[in-house]
Amino acid sequence: MNLVVVVLMFLQRTIREKAIVEGVGLHTGQPAKLTFCPAPEGTGIYFVRRDMPGSPAIATQADRVTATTMATTLGGDAFSVATVEHCLSTLAALRIDNLFIELDGPEIPIGDGSASPFLEAILKAGLAEQSQPRKYAYITQPIMQGDQEKHAYVSPYNGLRITCTIEFPHPRIGHQTLDIEINEQTFAREISRARTFGFLKDVEALRAKGLARGGSLANAVVLDHTEVLNPEGLRWENEFVRHKVLDALGDLVTLGMPLMGHVVLHRAGHDLMNRLVRKILESPDRYRHIELGADLPIDPPYLQS
Repeated sequence: MNLVVVVLMFLQRTIREKAIVEGVGLHTGQPAKLTFCPAPEGTGIYFVRRDMPGSPAIATQADRVTATTMATTLGGDAFSVATVEHCLSTLAALRIDNLFIELDGPEIPIGDGSASPFLEAILKAGLAEQSQPRKYAYITQPIMQGDQEKHAYVSPYNGLRITCTIEFPHPRIGHQTLDIEINEQTFAREISRARTFGFLKDVEALRAKGLARGGSLANAVVLDHTEVLNPEGLRWENEFVRHKVLDALGDLVTLGMPLMGHVVLHRAGHDLMNRLVRKILESPDRYRHIELGADLPIDPPYLQS
């Protein structure tokens, strides 16, 4: 059997036309509207607050993350954008590099608690390849953050793979692990529909802090002491760890460039993900910039028979 090298020159992407997602904010409980807008090559991902004078914008970068409690929030000098991880996970999976995300308020619409509304809107709008190649952060040496109890690390890998483990003292969750290669197909089939989840006992405390005011059984999996309260049940028995992979994928977008590596997570939340991304950026000796098809080492994932 002869092996033929597949030349992969992945180009930057945006979308063909505008796409709109509407709903409520998970934490504010207020109406929220998001508009995905095409952006020129080399732009990156920006959130734009159209409801504010001058329509200020903020880049999707790790140093702009100002809060990680229950969601990832990006903050500027006078404004912020909260709960960005679900829509960002979709951009990562679809390899979208350049986009303006216009908002009419401080929070992303929660939809059904998953990434499905964002995936459907973007696929309907269509993807558009651009002329410049993507530049990846190709991990060459392991990078770790955390401790024995909770940790996250990334090691060399020709692709993007996530292995995630969670542990919750609840009979419907317990210990769950998912190991998955991330691409457009696996994200759509295995990850995008996994919903955010929470515990009934925490609702009052969260709302007292101004959080989860828009949460309901329509946009989250809610558990009491023993059972799932949603009448339709779970979409997968391990929907919880699938959603954690979704969150992590969104948080990786704050790296500011697509990642090539194997990400291993153990009880990792938004805070730990932000610290991992910052550590990657602080470790230029452990990754290098590459363009696929130009200087990627030949390895089996890039060969076909």
